[in-house]
Amino acid sequence: MPRVSEEHLNARRQQILEAARACFVTKGLHNTSMQDLIKEAGLSVGAVYRYFKSKDEIIAAIAETVTSGILQHIHAVAARRLPLAESMEAVLEAIEAQMGPGGTLPIALQVWAEASIDPAIAAIAHERYTTLRKALQVLVEHAVESGELPAGTDVEAVTSAYYSFVPGYALQRLLTGGPDKEIYMRGIRELINR
Repeated sequence: MPRVSEEHLNARRQQILEAARACFVTKGLHNTSMQDLIKEAGLSVGAVYRYFKSKDEIIAAIAETVTSGILQHIHAVAARRLPLAESMEAVLEAIEAQMGPGGTLPIALQVWAEASIDPAIAAIAHERYTTLRKALQVLVEHAVESGELPAGTDVEAVTSAYYSFVPGYALQRLLTGGPDKEIYMRGIRELINR
């Protein structure tokens, strides 16, 4: 029997994740069943379960894909060693990209809601968002090193506040349609420059 190529396996896995995204956007995370995902993917039950044992595994894989892209973006921003406000503006570019058609922030909002009642999803959210916050801490550390923030700054505390700008922006945009990035950044600059 011929071996299935790694490329084929990755394509099938991606096909399942795309089907899951489509289901989650139209039916919601909670209302989407594995049968819905299987039907949307156009694969057999066995084929889907070969890659993912549960809906939670699919949610974790989607979260990993999204946050790894944002992490790469944050690392690239960190390498530029920009001032804090400019760093945040650059980070928000990755958030903007996930808000448009085909973006995954609408799914992220559902994950946030489900995390408050489902321990398995809460664990996924905790792990991914802790990783993102840790990546943003490097930007705060750079601000201390450059003298933008004073020596002795509580880096962890500032990182926690700084990080809140990211989901805060995404949540406002998803729920109200605004503010746009320019207005939001004007507010951040006002806060940072005080």
